[in-house]
Amino acid sequence: MLSALSNSLKVEELRNKILFVLAMIAVYRVGAHIPVPGVDPAALAELFEGEGLLGFLDMFAGGALSRFSIFAMSINPYITASIIMQLLTVVIPKLEELSQQGREGQKKIAQYTRYGTIGLALVQGFGITLWINNMGAIANPSIFNLFTIIITLTAGTAFLMWVGEQINEKGIGNGISILISVSILARFPSGAANMFTMLRAGTINFFNVIVFAVFAVLIIAGIVYIQQGERKIPVQYSKRVVGRKVYGGQSTHIPMKVNQAGVMPVIFASSVLLFPATIARVLPFGFAQRISEILSPGSILYTVTYALAIIFFTYFYTAIQFNPRDVAENLKKHGGFIPGRRPGRPTAEYLDKILTRITLAGAIFLAFVAILPDFMMPLTGVEIMFGGTALLIVIGVTLETMKQIETQLLQRHYEGFME
Repeated sequence: MLSALSNSLKVEELRNKILFVLAMIAVYRVGAHIPVPGVDPAALAELFEGEGLLGFLDMFAGGALSRFSIFAMSINPYITASIIMQLLTVVIPKLEELSQQGREGQKKIAQYTRYGTIGLALVQGFGITLWINNMGAIANPSIFNLFTIIITLTAGTAFLMWVGEQINEKGIGNGISILISVSILARFPSGAANMFTMLRAGTINFFNVIVFAVFAVLIIAGIVYIQQGERKIPVQYSKRVVGRKVYGGQSTHIPMKVNQAGVMPVIFASSVLLFPATIARVLPFGFAQRISEILSPGSILYTVTYALAIIFFTYFYTAIQFNPRDVAENLKKHGGFIPGRRPGRPTAEYLDKILTRITLAGAIFLAFVAILPDFMMPLTGVEIMFGGTALLIVIGVTLETMKQIETQLLQRHYEGFME
């Protein structure tokens, strides 16, 4: 591991990319501490005491929401807009046609996603501003001040969207995921300090901490195992004689990951459930407040819906990334076949059958880890600030980022991270 890190710093291009990512992270963390003007921080701090929904939102914002900084909404509107755009791509033929036009089509879809992000950010910024105003957290609630707060929050989200895209273009990729992971990791020191305070106060004992640590190690090992797990489908290529040379005849395999979708299902499911709960909270109706409570983290309906949403998005995102029909056609085109399966449609059906089964295992595991803190807290007695959702995102993004760096190291004949 240390030699791989040393190698990554030896390559000038890769070193510049890593330094650029670190610089963008530093900008993000500095911005997370710049407060929005006109908001009373003392009154705002009282609103976050004992609030499950706000605490969950603040986790994705890296504490920026509780401080009500310019990045208070984090990148959540962009994630929601991306989900909506991907769903629309499936049902609208024009968007589906754009998605199949290569780089230019993807640029057009990315532009639509940016427009959607700004629209959702304005809506969410208006809702949050209206809510904190109703709670008395705005010192001078004039029209100009309210408008300034909304525009500031929207601009903060737009800037983070730009930062994520810059990390993709000039850094090592996974821009949005890296920002979310940094936000989660920023809460870890306060969570550890809170556990230490509870230990000193006698609220919990060393046995609770040991049980919690054992569970944490097992969960981390399980996440890594599933994220790295794959089934190898053997592929044989037919021999072709061209002149005096023989081509093909070699054996290889198709790697089908247990969790083909990575951490995106968890991020998508969280954003989808948090958006309506956030909007419902600011509406001045009794039933809206009830909906917000039901959809807040910790409720039974939220837990069940969250698990089902993760399973759905796992299949949805896997279907986008891995198309059995296209894989079967490419194999047939290049003279490849799976032993015991005829090329073409039978191969596609076989791949689809295997993909459906292993994706189910991966989806259930993701859902299980995401809702596990709801059961661990009563068992260990430890208030978990760094729960299953956070672990899934941080570990998944870390593994993906290491693979990105490893790929670039191997291209330059250096030893990678994975052995």
